[in-house]
Amino acid sequence: MQLDLSFFSWELISNYVLKGLYFSLYLTVIATIGGVILGTLLAMMRLSGKKWLEIPATIYVNGMRSIPLVMVILWFFLLVPLLIGQPVGAETSAILTFVAFEAAYFSEIMRAGIQSIPRGQVYAGQALGMTYGQNMRLVILPQAFRNMLPVLLTQTIILFQDTSLVYAIGAYDMLKGFETAGRNFGRPMEAYIGAAVVYFVICYSLSLLVKRLQKKIAIIR
Repeated sequence: MQLDLSFFSWELISNYVLKGLYFSLYLTVIATIGGVILGTLLAMMRLSGKKWLEIPATIYVNGMRSIPLVMVILWFFLLVPLLIGQPVGAETSAILTFVAFEAAYFSEIMRAGIQSIPRGQVYAGQALGMTYGQNMRLVILPQAFRNMLPVLLTQTIILFQDTSLVYAIGAYDMLKGFETAGRNFGRPMEAYIGAAVVYFVICYSLSLLVKRLQKKIAIIR
């Protein structure tokens, strides 16, 4: 079978790929924001020193990180409608899944970032009369975010790659757009090769930006 390069046309991009790319990017942004917020809360719970906060957060993080993402996607898609008594769309199910799943990974990143801050700064905040929450919000977390920013962005790139797994529940992501185009035009090989190239270009470009950011942060330090 020969490759048909004429398959890659503006009709393909505009009618099939852009819609899927939009959802893939949207899912990545929402999952990153939600995952960082929830992950930061989980990290603070694990570092609080209070067993009633630390134990459930630890179980959640370790449990999520021990389960394949595609299985969690199927769980949310199939089980959540049974629990709430009404159907949940594939896109909504994907968003809920990715926020819940990625929070476990962002939690470990944030926990490492928090622990990288010298304890002296924590003691200084306590000496000024700050509460645990104030100390974290005003002193520790801003520095932890700066230190962990390259790692957070790297995890976001991995998250973008993982969005292709929503294909399993029929959500219309970028891979689904290429697959639909390949099926409609009768060129499945070209469609999957095109999808791989686009994923590579986006992820490799973002990884180069992360490397530049790492150098800038190293200079600041």
